[in-house]
Amino acid sequence: MMKMLKLLQKNLVYVIPVAMILGVIGGGYLFDAKPLKQFIIPITFIMIYPMMATLNTKTIFKGGDLKLQVVTQIINFIFVPIIVFVIGKIFFAGADEKFGLWAVGLFLIGVLPASGMTISWTGFAKGNKEAATKMLVFGLIIGSLAAPVYTKIFMGATVDVDMLHMFQQICIFVFVPMIAGLLTQNYLVRKHGKKAWMETYKPMFPPFSALGVSMIAFTAMALKAKNILANPGDILTILIPLIIFYLISYILLSLIGKFFFKRGDAIAMVFGVVMRDLSIALAIAMTAFKEQGMTIALLISLAYVIQIQSAAWYIKLVPKIFGPAGKEEE
Repeated sequence: MMKMLKLLQKNLVYVIPVAMILGVIGGGYLFDAKPLKQFIIPITFIMIYPMMATLNTKTIFKGGDLKLQVVTQIINFIFVPIIVFVIGKIFFAGADEKFGLWAVGLFLIGVLPASGMTISWTGFAKGNKEAATKMLVFGLIIGSLAAPVYTKIFMGATVDVDMLHMFQQICIFVFVPMIAGLLTQNYLVRKHGKKAWMETYKPMFPPFSALGVSMIAFTAMALKAKNILANPGDILTILIPLIIFYLISYILLSLIGKFFFKRGDAIAMVFGVVMRDLSIALAIAMTAFKEQGMTIALLISLAYVIQIQSAAWYIKLVPKIFGPAGKEEE
């Protein structure tokens, strides 16, 4: 089973689009997708818990990169929310309710930064993984507190935002898995030692997170399949602003990283901002906004495709933008 899961994780860039297509086919033609709603919370836990279990929280207490962390979170919680809000206003200005809900989905992506993929992609590009881990932890904590408030302020006129309920959902999808994951990590380290944890147990967790991502993508698309098939043009309407958002993000962060930070730190900052926590955004959309959440979830599900594909392409550009590994400026 682990071999299959590792193969899935390795090919996630292809697996997610396939899972989404299968979801559309299944929910559109083969079965009634409504019962899948009851699996959203357990699937989300499968997706988030493994990421939390592998966090190296000790790195957050190491100093030396205060400027990097502050700049990253300023971009995450000031510039990105403004960017997604403006893009939403421009591209989702239609009178139909679905346009407003897609704008809410785009905004949720903007206020929930730093997924577990932040660390993975930073590692692939030979960036500063310790800095990326800090960005992930700080982003999760700040985002958990800020998201309900930001969404109420910016999107309260578009959709009914129950801040308390939204915060409760965030606690379920962030803090519960985080506590469970850290307890698991501490237990295994105490019982089997740090070496066994690093070499044997830690590598076993990420493949399950990849499975959860694939399952949630399938579920989200299956639940919206009939609407998608009835309105195929909606896909293009959603993809264009998503592509613009990620393109702006990569260009802005590459310039800031190139001119103000060392190579490893710059790479961490790029992925610490661009790799939005779509897993949590999707879970919140599907649980905190009732029936409207399915429409919001459609945009977030499609963002998976853009986010992973764009990261894979950006990795190839890293040496040209920041130079080869090992030759960063001091």
